[in-house]
Amino acid sequence: MSTQASGIEELVRQLAARLTEKGWMLATAESCTGGMIAAACTDLAGSSQWFERGFVTYSNEAKTEMLGVPAELIAKHGAVSEEVVRAMAEGAIRHSRAQVSIAVTGVAGPEGGSVEKPVGTVWFSWSVNAEVQAHALLLEGDRAQVRRSSVRHTLQQLLKLIGG
Repeated sequence: MSTQASGIEELVRQLAARLTEKGWMLATAESCTGGMIAAACTDLAGSSQWFERGFVTYSNEAKTEMLGVPAELIAKHGAVSEEVVRAMAEGAIRHSRAQVSIAVTGVAGPEGGSVEKPVGTVWFSWSVNAEVQAHALLLEGDRAQVRRSSVRHTLQQLLKLIGG
């Protein structure tokens, strides 16, 4: 992923400044992005000052084992749901020393979509000061574009939430 071409590098710089200013650490919980958010953050030198850890929880079992997402929640709502992404964001906080978390789960494609959750459906969640917010987007493009757009959107929204 070219972080420079998509503006992600600048978002990370802004996020780094804001988190450092507040003395906060960030943890990520990623499914469909497969660690791309954590990679974008740690591409910036000095990120250990504000990036605490990243969880890549691609499978349902990983979401349960690493983040404490209840298996019953996944069974009832599906991995790509508001309930699960919120639980991922909360789990990232509980299983780290971070004050802020990002979580993302979705259907990047090209297969795996359904009528209810077509390819490009991505749920996002952020936990800031124990307040959890979540929303979904239907993103356009191929797998790489959906994943890149997810990274960008996640960082942009976190900046807004923490006053960036």
